[in-house]
Formats: sequence, structure tokens, C-alpha cells
Amino acid sequence: QVQLVESGGGLVQAGESLRLSCAASGRTFTGYVMAWFRQPPGKEREFVATISWSGGSTYYADSVKGRFTISRDSAQNAVRLQMNSLKPEDTAVYYCAAGLRLKGNTQAHYNYWGQGTQVTVSS
Repeated sequence: QVQLVESGGGLVQAGESLRLSCAASGRTFTGYVMAWFRQPPGKEREFVATISWSGGSTYYADSVKGRFTISRDSAQNAVRLQMNSLKPEDTAVYYCAAGLRLKGNTQAHYNYWGQGTQVTVSS
């Protein structure tokens, strides 16, 4: 059974940092693109960042560019999201996803999803 499990969410103040992790199990994700999406309260799920299998190609939503960094450890089947200079508008449930479309920025590009981790940024 394929599982993506996110961790690292929590409550922080604006300007602080958080690091999210996603551990994959149940299969190897060789060749898979990994991504983070988020769903703010009352809004649709939106793209945050994606990274290629090699880690050499990354792509970010404009709203997080320069503040968030996506990375992966392919040997450990893990992907991380370093979030700096957090803002209240970053408050959302953050989801990890795996798919095959390089630079995919819509949910349809991803086949596997985690259950999400809550990030709350207070002002």
C-alpha cells in the first residue's frame, strides 16, 4: 500500500520558520516528481512547489518564491519543504504528492497524496 505521510506542521508567528517532511512508503518513487500543495481555510487546494526525481529542477508558486525551498532525499524516499518568513496567508493544510509530470502544478498531475499537515501562522 502506497503511503505519503507528512509531518512538521504547527503553530508559529509571522516571520518564523517551519520545516515540513514527507515520507513515502509502499513503493519506490524512482522517477517520480514530488510536490507540495496547500489548502487554505475555505479555499481550493493550490500548488506550492515541485521537485524533479534528481532534485535538479524545482518550480515554485509565485506566492512562496524566495521564502520556501523544496528538497528531496531520494535514497530515503523523502521530500521536505523549508518555509521561512511565514505569513498569516500561508495558513493552510499542506499536502505532499507524487506524480510523473515535470513541473506539474495542478492536482491532476499527481497520483499519490498524503493526508496533510496543518500549518497555522499567527500575526
